[in-house]
Amino acid sequence: MDGIGHSVSRRPATALSTVDTVVDETEAGSIPMTNIEASQAQPRTGHSTVDDPSLTTGLHRRETAFQRWTRRHAAKAGEPDSQSHYRDSYLHVDPGPESDAQRRRRSSVDMDLVAELLEHDQLDTKTHGVSELRDGWFDAVFLKSRPVDLAKLMRHAESTLPAAFDKSSPLSVRHFFPKQRQQLQAVFWRITTTRAGIRLLKSFLGFFIAYVLCLVPDVADWLGRYRYMMPVSAIINHAGRPLGAQLDGTVWTILGTISGLGWGALGLLLSSSTLAARLGYGGILAVFFLIFMATMAFLRSYFTRFYQFSMCAGIAMCYTLLAEVSPDQIEWLKFWSYGVPWVLGQAICLAVNLLFVDAGARPLAETLHRSLGHMQDALELPRPRNQRLRRLLNRASVDVGSAYRDLRLDLSITRFDAADVRILRNQIQSVIRSLLLLKTETRLFESWHEPTGIPVVVMVDETEENNERPQTGSNVEDWLRLVSEKIATPTKAMLSSMKSALACCDAALMNISGYRSSLGPGTDVPSDVYRARETLRSALFRYDKAEEELRRSDQLPFTSLSVQEVAKLLVFAQLVRLAATEIEDLASQVVTMQRTSRGLKLALPSYPVRKAINSVNAQVRRDRGGQTAGIYKETFRDISHLMDQLRSRDGGPIARGYDFTQSRPGTPTDETGPARDLDDGESAPRRNRIGFHVWRVLHRLQGFETKYAVKVCLLTALLAIPGWLDQSRGWWNETEAWWTVVMAWLMVHPRIGGNMQDLVVRGFCVVLGAVWAGFAYVALDGNPFVMAAFALVFMIPMLYRFTQSSHPRSGIAGCISFTVISLALNNGVGTQSPAIMTVAHGIAFLVGTVSAVVINWFLWPFVSRHELRKAMSAMIFFMSIVYRAVVAKYVYYEEERQPTPEDVERSEMIEGRLREGFVRIRQLLIMTRHELRLRGPFDPLPYSALADACERFFEHLVAVRQAALKYDAAFVRSNEAAAEKLLPFRRDAVASILCNLYLLAGALKADRKVPRYLPSAAAARKRLLDKMAEVEDDLAASGHNDHQRDPDLVPDGEDKWSQVYSYAFSESLTGCVAQLEELERYTKLVVGEQGFDDEFKNSDDSEDEP
Repeated sequence: MDGIGHSVSRRPATALSTVDTVVDETEAGSIPMTNIEASQAQPRTGHSTVDDPSLTTGLHRRETAFQRWTRRHAAKAGEPDSQSHYRDSYLHVDPGPESDAQRRRRSSVDMDLVAELLEHDQLDTKTHGVSELRDGWFDAVFLKSRPVDLAKLMRHAESTLPAAFDKSSPLSVRHFFPKQRQQLQAVFWRITTTRAGIRLLKSFLGFFIAYVLCLVPDVADWLGRYRYMMPVSAIINHAGRPLGAQLDGTVWTILGTISGLGWGALGLLLSSSTLAARLGYGGILAVFFLIFMATMAFLRSYFTRFYQFSMCAGIAMCYTLLAEVSPDQIEWLKFWSYGVPWVLGQAICLAVNLLFVDAGARPLAETLHRSLGHMQDALELPRPRNQRLRRLLNRASVDVGSAYRDLRLDLSITRFDAADVRILRNQIQSVIRSLLLLKTETRLFESWHEPTGIPVVVMVDETEENNERPQTGSNVEDWLRLVSEKIATPTKAMLSSMKSALACCDAALMNISGYRSSLGPGTDVPSDVYRARETLRSALFRYDKAEEELRRSDQLPFTSLSVQEVAKLLVFAQLVRLAATEIEDLASQVVTMQRTSRGLKLALPSYPVRKAINSVNAQVRRDRGGQTAGIYKETFRDISHLMDQLRSRDGGPIARGYDFTQSRPGTPTDETGPARDLDDGESAPRRNRIGFHVWRVLHRLQGFETKYAVKVCLLTALLAIPGWLDQSRGWWNETEAWWTVVMAWLMVHPRIGGNMQDLVVRGFCVVLGAVWAGFAYVALDGNPFVMAAFALVFMIPMLYRFTQSSHPRSGIAGCISFTVISLALNNGVGTQSPAIMTVAHGIAFLVGTVSAVVINWFLWPFVSRHELRKAMSAMIFFMSIVYRAVVAKYVYYEEERQPTPEDVERSEMIEGRLREGFVRIRQLLIMTRHELRLRGPFDPLPYSALADACERFFEHLVAVRQAALKYDAAFVRSNEAAAEKLLPFRRDAVASILCNLYLLAGALKADRKVPRYLPSAAAARKRLLDKMAEVEDDLAASGHNDHQRDPDLVPDGEDKWSQVYSYAFSESLTGCVAQLEELERYTKLVVGEQGFDDEFKNSDDSEDEP
């Protein structure tokens, strides 16, 4: 019987638990104590003892005088050890023989799983006969904190680190030069052997054509002074993109340029329209400038789709209102000098892109090939749990979704149909979900020909009279051997067919895409998916036949399914069967795509507008920089929206006298009635009011978008002031210092500003570009051929850094610095020498670049470690919402409120987004390696282990939902008396988990310490299991539960397999409790543990008292 009141499954007491968690094997019995006992803990004097409070989390607390006095007084009085003297009757635990016999009679899988969490000495709560029972409310049980081996926790945390931590630290000086050499070798290999070289060639060719044209005297004279805007335009929307992305970028950059020039022209007209306006022309231009820059900053940060539009509009605005401005007259010629070169630069890049056309279908093919490869690796069973492979599967699920979105965002030439790819994406994600449910360690394929081990006598209760009948371990071996003989071979054949089907799907999809010759697989892999699917169906048929024989077999009695090892084998086989079904559906979809493939076709953009404005293609995501931070925020924003829908509930607590046999009405008629679920999109009446919409807009204006707009206005306005003053107008125009504002606008990112390493690298690239431009000009006094040769040498690596590396902003800073300064020197404008002009221009670029980084340090900075802590807080809070939803929708539902297919689909969608959230959290964790910390190196171990524990908690929740779909304990749900008895215990079991999750999430969000004692979810679950065993015995005695004891009364032995799903259900629920303890331990390591005397401590005091 489980957390919802089902039959307690019987099993030998010697079976081991397989809860997927890290539990100290030497602490398999430690349990609770009260606050009174907490004051009796021994101090830390030299060596830690078991009762040392510092061992509870690895954090040390100073012992108070009262604690020392209590400890010494107890020692003098000869008080017996509290851990063996007192027993808590509240938890129904008695170490005597009668209690042991009673536990043997009620031995169950559930209790053995919980026993691994509750240690024997923790049962000594020493309540002194005092208890607090709040009728109708949450009754919490507080247990003594379990001693923790800090070294063991850290060893486990090391195993949870992402693969990026296997490399040397990016801030290591000792590894800097070897790392640079390795990266150069890797870049050279990538350029010469992959399509990265073709993309780099396209990017450079578009720039180089524009740059060379600017060196031709006739073309230069025709374009005007600002002819360098043509290669700058070719840099910003470079040609190394797919065709659809290039067309999209061309449109957006031209529209942005037109809007910036148009708004600037309007400002110039108004500032010189009257005499009064001329007197305050600087103020008028500043107002126009700030309004436009604030709008563009808001668009740039809020709507990702408008990135290229806002960037080009901002550059055009800076040029229009800061370059050669005068209250006396408007230089209309400068609009020609800017607009025409910009459009020509876009035309050149588009022509190059068409010459070396990239249809845009290759990224999708690469993602599909990589994902199917990971799925085949996951079917190498049995094997130890491979956490990194699971993460690769999670990442593959996310990447498939991104590839499908990119396909629909822009125009592309592909052999895939968008509708087919959508179905294919869903099928691949379904397969990955089923593979993640598999327990990779199994004994199903072991040899069971001869029994091994010493027979162990266990007690199994099989009769209503609870008569004890000894069952030897040899019987268990016989049952295991029977299960293995029946289904091991069909399961192995099923796994082989699944791998073959995935390999054929991979080959077929690569054939359809046209990239098999370059991506794989080899020609030895067949592409006949139809035959592979039929082979898989045959394997499924043989397995189903063997399973049916096993189900009807008299050699496998009902009590055998209570043996944990037997249940584990059957659960494993069932999960493999589930994955095989999903792979069969995937193969069917690939067969359909093979039949309907009609060759290349033009796929127009078809992504919904409301989603498209917040999405950009992969190349733009790379070019804008801060990809991890931006996607992390977008992902958690989407998850928050889904969570808001999930928790949109209205209602009150269920009264004790509520009739559980009645179906729930559509609308609540009593405040004590059950909660009413709101459908997606349905809002409470107050949300339809105008006031709510006004509040939402005002609240949204307090977000980071407005902060970013304020930051941009402050930065650009301060840098632009000299351009509007008469005293500085001369040198400002001569040195083209308005590029300071442009560089600041380009470098200031909506999300992440950059760390010290970014500041140094970007500044270095700017200075290097300026110096190289000076050398290029003075080498032969501005010879065009020499300058072109210098550009060839410098721009190839710099364009690669901008277009294909993970540091695009330093790359674009170097590219623009060299381009503008070299062509400005070639233009010959100004009375100063080339050296002075180079220094002046270089300083302008350097000031703009450095100021953008520095202002992000002081105004609302993005600190990865802080964001990581907040992300973990949000994810734990999301876990509480999902746990509550799973319990309400799939566990404690009423007769006519069973989960519908729509509910299952919605749950799978939410689970997919949460899996993406864990991917983003690990990316944030990797980002912390690049941040300098003055107080000392950042320790990622507690955060990594905390994220891993949270993810495992989530995996158990998914397993609970999946098992609940197969298992239903209707006999308790339909029994009013049984439901009434279990209600308070159910409430406490659920509330204890929710309470812990809320407290941990709040502590992480506020960066405050976690209370030492939290409600024990393990104790609450044990109380629930004890009560359920009692209810089951009562029902059995009254004749309401006979079918649970006699499987012959149930046709086809279906109740046997219900017991198997009961085991999976129980194991997952207990796994949630186990992972909750891990969450508590590592949260305390992150934010600390709150002691009783913390308010009397001085932070300067020593941790240890002499």
